[in-house]
Amino acid sequence: MTDPAAPLAPEQPNIPEGDAFAVTPDLVRRVADALDREQADEALALVSSLHAADVADLLEALRAGDREDLIQALGPGLDPEVLADLDEHVRDRVLEKIEPEEIAAAAAELDTDDAAHLIEDLDEVEQRKVLEAMPAADREMVEAALAYPDESAGRLMQRDYVAVPSFWNVGQVIDWLRETEALPDEFYEIFVVDPRHRPIGTVPLYRAMRNQRKTEISTIMNTDIHMVPVVMDQEDVAYQFDQYNLASAPVVGPDGRLLGQITVDDVVDVIQEEAEEDIHRLGGVSADGDLHLNPIQTVRRRSIWLVVNLLTAVIASLTIAIFAETIEQIVALAILMPIVASMGGNAGTQTLTVAVRALATKELTAANGARILWKECVVGGVNGIIFAIVTGAVAAVWFGAPIIGLVIGLAMIINMLVAGAAGMLIPLGLSRAGVDPAISAGIFLTTVTDVVGFFAFLGLAKLILL
Repeated sequence: MTDPAAPLAPEQPNIPEGDAFAVTPDLVRRVADALDREQADEALALVSSLHAADVADLLEALRAGDREDLIQALGPGLDPEVLADLDEHVRDRVLEKIEPEEIAAAAAELDTDDAAHLIEDLDEVEQRKVLEAMPAADREMVEAALAYPDESAGRLMQRDYVAVPSFWNVGQVIDWLRETEALPDEFYEIFVVDPRHRPIGTVPLYRAMRNQRKTEISTIMNTDIHMVPVVMDQEDVAYQFDQYNLASAPVVGPDGRLLGQITVDDVVDVIQEEAEEDIHRLGGVSADGDLHLNPIQTVRRRSIWLVVNLLTAVIASLTIAIFAETIEQIVALAILMPIVASMGGNAGTQTLTVAVRALATKELTAANGARILWKECVVGGVNGIIFAIVTGAVAAVWFGAPIIGLVIGLAMIINMLVAGAAGMLIPLGLSRAGVDPAISAGIFLTTVTDVVGFFAFLGLAKLILL
């Protein structure tokens, strides 16, 4: 039913259908074409309405020469946020083309965490030039951030925050916020501190706005606060935000004093970064990826793990060599044995992927490890039986020998059972040893499933068929 007293809804804007992303292939081509024709004004007109993050995506999509031309065309109009949003490999090359004074000016306009992120990978001499060119107050905060370990809460936090004493009332807080110029660009909570500047509570902005001016802050503050130690790893910070649905959190030093704040927008970047690291490492690629590196650099990075993989492949080949005489007598074994190893490898990879991610999100711990291990063994065993029946039947019909179907079926059950256990035990063992399981678990798993698969299949063949 329509309420005649209700105001008419405003006419909805005509939102065009199509690509949800601002940086489309067509836009990249048009900008590149304008730059190739030396029409800098045309290129600037195409990017003028883009968000800083979209400009960063555009720069990453352009060829190196076009990228330099566009940055030169933007000149002082280049939003510092663009530099902060760039892929680090691209950003390093961009910063090489910018004077230290320009980098310093950009860093001074960014939040402390973004400024530190911008210059942290510069060489020591270049970094010192940039810091010396920054205003003293900004330089001091950035230097303090750089003093903390990489990927720690100290690097992630913003130095700007809002803190008030507990004896103030809502009116005093509002008046102070209106009169103070040195406020963070964005904040979601007001931190309440004691005389030693230690957090004792937080007041969400919506709660402050809903209460009368005379209401004391101490009566409406949350006392159940989740404080972040300044040396906490950023992955643990992200876990706290996800676990407790935080919008922001105070960062404290060893003495409990408030040093800064971490907001959810920074944590979203951390979650994406950590997820990308896990994906890259599972694929044998360096944690920061190599999409924007040149071919030589990419070859150098990837060849390390390929060498390791070659060594493990040799181990699997040595297993096959043990049964060389058996294979010579029954050629069908050479045709069928890759099936057993491949199925075991894929089944193990499924378990491994779940285990690595569960360890990262702390869903897999010593408390439930045995139970989940048992579950994965059951899953591997049941899948092994199912595919043993399928592959055994196919092999029996293919070669006209039911006994060969029996051999491959038994080997399939053994290898998939082992794959389920190994896919869970390998990352658990690496994690307990203090090694990131995403780095090398895949290679260990492949070795186990290949060796067990070949040994089980060829060993059973020798035992049963000969």
